[in-house]
Amino acid sequence: MVLGGSQGELVAAVNALTARWAAACSGESSTVLAGAGVWPLLAYLASAADGPGREELERAVGVDAAGAARAAGEVLAILDGSPAVHAALGLWTGRGLPLRPSWTAALPEHLRGELTGVPEDDRAALDAWAADRTGGLIRALPVSVTGDTRLVLAGALTVRTAWRHPFLDEGAEPAAGPWAGRRVAVLRRTTRTPGRVRVAGTPAGPLTALRVEGDGEVDVHLLLGEESRTAGEILTAGIGVLTGRHPAVDGDALAEGDAGPGVTVSSERSHEPGDLLAVTVPRFTVASSHDLTALPEVFGLAAVTDTGRGHFPGIGDEPLAVGQARQDAVATFSATGFEAAAVTAFGMVTAAAVTRPAHRVRRVEVDLTRPFGFLAVDRASGLVLAAGWVAEPEAWNP
Repeated sequence: MVLGGSQGELVAAVNALTARWAAACSGESSTVLAGAGVWPLLAYLASAADGPGREELERAVGVDAAGAARAAGEVLAILDGSPAVHAALGLWTGRGLPLRPSWTAALPEHLRGELTGVPEDDRAALDAWAADRTGGLIRALPVSVTGDTRLVLAGALTVRTAWRHPFLDEGAEPAAGPWAGRRVAVLRRTTRTPGRVRVAGTPAGPLTALRVEGDGEVDVHLLLGEESRTAGEILTAGIGVLTGRHPAVDGDALAEGDAGPGVTVSSERSHEPGDLLAVTVPRFTVASSHDLTALPEVFGLAAVTDTGRGHFPGIGDEPLAVGQARQDAVATFSATGFEAAAVTAFGMVTAAAVTRPAHRVRRVEVDLTRPFGFLAVDRASGLVLAAGWVAEPEAWNP
């Protein structure tokens, strides 16, 4: 448990939440998630919670609840420190809901709004906020607003980066794997940077990690493991490689032959010096909607969704419980760059108002034409901004 926390410790705490969430991914369908978009909201809630809910939220964020609000502010500052990343927080409260100044003082300024009690009007205002804060990538807040909604705490996270070396848009038919025989939209490029790919030994077996550099201090790491491994195993292992927990060999030191999942090393003649890195990666757009209450052990939400009592005396005197907790996210990897957005929202209700839902030169070739994972990472801090899995490719339509 981090009590105060240096930037490195806070980044590790956020990445740990992302890793636990990613570990639950089955890989049966494409998905994208942003633990960095959930973590600050959980931390603000932890700072106001009591009883079992406070303990669960503390474990989820890995930070002592007494310092969680300050830690949330520091994580938001890390996110806003990159020119390619923008984070926003929003708070809307029902009329007559008193809030403790000690809690609101820890939140960023100029984020307050009021719920009118007219669901249609409130819905329109919150959706407009989501669309505005994500540049139209996500057009609606992921929680519903009813007459029983007393408080909405939301966060928006956007990442936009252009590749330093663009790709070529082409079509390809994978020769093997689950996409064999299909015409797939792929991106190709060849550079003299073989060190951008690494092959690591991990608890999930060998893992290939390709780093694609973007501007604004954001990189996207593409992850390919053995076909028998699940998305959760590969994404978790990829975060371990990113943080240095698993040993890895750079592409310029790989032996010739089949050097790792999707990686082949050979020799060829060239008119110019310098080893080559030839990359083929499917173009993708992935969108997901997540019910955070479905994974209470990951997010620390088991106790605080019990509407039989209030859990957040630090927010105010009215007993509140979490009625909804959701995230909508989208990510696009194209020939020119990467963009992702996530909107996370917690809808709070008066305790007991609702019931919980039941349900020579060396050539290193990297071929990612089968299901693979990805991590968008803030280069300066190592903070994982978004993680996801591509289960199905885009069809090539020239």
